[in-house]
Amino acid sequence: MSITRRTALAAALATPSLARAQGAGWRPDRQITMIVAFAAGGGTDLAARTIARFMEKDLGQSVVVLNRPGAGGEIGFSELARARPDGYTIGFINTPTIVTIPIERRARFKLDDFALIANIVDDPGGMWVLNDSPIRDFQGLLAAARAQPGAIGYGTTGIGSDDHLAVLAIQRATRTEFLHIPFAGSSQVKQNLMSRAIPLAVMNMAEGIAEWRQGVLRPLAQMGATRWEPAAEVPTLKEMGIDVVEGSMRGMAAPAGMPAEVLERLALSVRRTVEDAEFQAIARQQNLPLRFLAPGPYRAELEALKARYEALWAQHPWRE
Repeated sequence: MSITRRTALAAALATPSLARAQGAGWRPDRQITMIVAFAAGGGTDLAARTIARFMEKDLGQSVVVLNRPGAGGEIGFSELARARPDGYTIGFINTPTIVTIPIERRARFKLDDFALIANIVDDPGGMWVLNDSPIRDFQGLLAAARAQPGAIGYGTTGIGSDDHLAVLAIQRATRTEFLHIPFAGSSQVKQNLMSRAIPLAVMNMAEGIAEWRQGVLRPLAQMGATRWEPAAEVPTLKEMGIDVVEGSMRGMAAPAGMPAEVLERLALSVRRTVEDAEFQAIARQQNLPLRFLAPGPYRAELEALKARYEALWAQHPWRE
């Protein structure tokens, strides 16, 4: 990790609540359930299961991942929001769906229903095809879309996901039209691409990089503000003149109303996990783009995203 990144991480961790948490008194005395609102095998599930192992060691109790996929994350997010706020049910929340679902429809949760523990991963979006696809690059994709408007199907993790919103923005910027095919998780998106059921997958960069290195998939573009270091040869949309920056933050939350000492202890456990050298090595192996945010900065970021997507919905409502 560079000096700059270490300095940024130290600044993010240096919050009063986490400092107080060094002496937090709450100790779990039974199993903790970690809800993941997407299917097993995807990027969120992979991160959750890795983090759960380290939290188990720190907390002294088992942390069991429970997958609750469906409705773009709403099923799992709603179950987490309705759980007892005692520290024994926690879960992963993903942007943008944690803020977009309540904007686009009457959802069974809202952002205020959650106590935010910490953000952990910030994964830029990507556009993927099979390595033997006749579409060789992003400009080729646009040419194919213009030749057959609405015929090229693209898989995402659901309506209002970062993948979906990115393609809608690309369509507006390039005057093209694609066919949206939503799935319950990125693992299903990838499986359908690899089985040739769909020609294009829009999923985060970390979710396709292993198959890219194996020569199975090929990225056409990435959607970060700058190129993600492990995929430095893949151009960003911004570099190609498309002003689209999208990705998925993946962090941990609990039901609102949790006692402060419980929230602080859980946040401390996540902090210790992210700082753990063994975890960082595994994260590099799994290509997890780490970005730790303590509870306060995490909420501020999500509130800013919420305002951004509310403004976007007012101008360009996203629907099927």
